[in-house]
Amino acid sequence: MNFPFSFGQKSSLLLIFFFNGFLFSFLLLRKGMLFNNKASKWLSFLLFLCALYITPYMLGYANWYTHKVTREILFFVPFMQVLLIGPVIYFYTKSSLNISFKVSKKEFLHFIPALLYLIYSVIIFIIDKVILDEFYFYADGRDKDLANWYQIMGVISMSFYLILSLQHYSKYKNLVFQKVSFANSILFDWIQNFLIAFLAIIILRVLLFLLNPEWGEFGSQFWYYIVFSFVVLYIAINGYANAVKMSFLNDVNSENINVFSELDNEKEIANQASNEKEIEVWKHKIIQLIQEHKIYENPKLTLANLANELETNSKIVSNVINTGFNMNFNDFINHYRIEAVKEKLSEGKHKTTTLLGIAFDAGFNSKATFNRAFKKSTGLSPKDYLQKISKN
Repeated sequence: MNFPFSFGQKSSLLLIFFFNGFLFSFLLLRKGMLFNNKASKWLSFLLFLCALYITPYMLGYANWYTHKVTREILFFVPFMQVLLIGPVIYFYTKSSLNISFKVSKKEFLHFIPALLYLIYSVIIFIIDKVILDEFYFYADGRDKDLANWYQIMGVISMSFYLILSLQHYSKYKNLVFQKVSFANSILFDWIQNFLIAFLAIIILRVLLFLLNPEWGEFGSQFWYYIVFSFVVLYIAINGYANAVKMSFLNDVNSENINVFSELDNEKEIANQASNEKEIEVWKHKIIQLIQEHKIYENPKLTLANLANELETNSKIVSNVINTGFNMNFNDFINHYRIEAVKEKLSEGKHKTTTLLGIAFDAGFNSKATFNRAFKKSTGLSPKDYLQKISKN
């Protein structure tokens, strides 16, 4: 059957975003399958859902609601899975920050609302098309995907899972700074930007509800779906570009760093330095180890490495660094790296080698991390600091 598609300005514009969504969904799925990358698979699924999300409006502006056959396709196919988008955002965030993440049986409960809506859609189809062979649920001629209650539930669902995702990222960020000396290399700013992008979508949707008295009308929401499509395109392009960075996590895991799994299963160790005298003893041991062996020069140094050198557990070392030195592990190690760089500069080593070379020898693994840590410690950029000591 030849289905009509009116290539108007609105339908054609949404059609471009529709195909881009499916294209990047396919590319990410392929990448996820080739490299067994769960995050890429989740993002692929998310882009697929986002492409389906704009489908009723794209086809609606292409006049599908004005023809019997195409109208019934839009009526009975649940294109808008708004109760599924939130959980997928959440699981994409978790799988991006932990390559060993798996959805547990308990976490499948997150999919129940979407499943119930799917069952609801099937019941509507059976009653209206199979049993009655006439519109009962669709007697009002309005697509159930666009119903006010369903759209509002979608915003609530996405808001809830966005909050969960932001909390998870914040927890991850704090844990990384406590566990590794190269935190800035694995912070995954992309995840933060990704969540901010979806926050913008939700805020825009809420503003549409509040400021537009006719928000439930089909024609009044075009600009929202255009902005939504642009944001999804941004997520698609940057999400695909950043997917290659996930390979770094394999290197991190190869060093037996348990930062990521601890997000889902934190274990408290009861034995830890608890009194001031004991903390002072451990402080002396840590300082002595660092000064004598210069372990800060290891760019992949972790809290577990330091604990192993001291023949104790990570919890004790973390507690001593937090309470005894009033720093997290990342800042503590970077402090010694900065001091080592400053010592080399005072000796004039920058005259025979590059500043970045000195930073790498001290244990930094990137120019950006070095510059950020140096300015945080001294209040000056490395070049400004060099000019300052040159004048003295």
